[in-house]
Amino acid sequence: MKTCYYLGWFNDFFPTHLADALSRDVTNRQSLVMISSDPASTAENGVIELSWLQEAGILFNDYHVINYETDRTNAKHLLKVASMIFLLGGDTVKQNQFIHEYDLIQSIQQSEAIVIGASAGAINMSLSWLCSPFMGYEVSTPTIFQGMALNDFSVLSHFDLEHHMHIVKQELALLSEELPIYLSNKDCALRVQGDQVDIFGDVYLYANRNITKLPETTSFHTD
Repeated sequence: MKTCYYLGWFNDFFPTHLADALSRDVTNRQSLVMISSDPASTAENGVIELSWLQEAGILFNDYHVINYETDRTNAKHLLKVASMIFLLGGDTVKQNQFIHEYDLIQSIQQSEAIVIGASAGAINMSLSWLCSPFMGYEVSTPTIFQGMALNDFSVLSHFDLEHHMHIVKQELALLSEELPIYLSNKDCALRVQGDQVDIFGDVYLYANRNITKLPETTSFHTD
């Protein structure tokens, strides 16, 4: 049963209850494979995201970053044997184009690794998402992008909900009629394992044009 973590962004480190949950889930710590959100640049190596894991005491024997310098065959092999796959935050569109161009989606879906994504990475893990100029993207018209479909919902992660909820309601209204959308900003996460959905921090559900703040999970099980 695949376990997925959809993260917002963290100003410091994971809150204790999130760190504890992830520590219990990550029993195999052989290989961490990170997928760049700026694959044309070798400068992106997930330093911030790694600091969250390191502070939580989640360390691996091997670390890899998949970008355009990675051979496609090797990229798929790394994903197949990964203990954890981490889609890094950054440029959502570039990362989306890269995972489609490199044909990585099936490899990630079939991997037994825990999959986590931060910000852009979390968005691209979802079924589909709206790329809109009103939400900070450099596009002329709103466009639906297809994600990795690790779960049957959409995610809006690391967006300033506190000051722009009205934009979210307007822009995502139609999409909310097609599938549920989980909304989050900073210092929060969504953990999904089978039918179980666990909430960490301030997370909202937007479905059928209605927004509901979800209660935080106080206890949960891990396989």
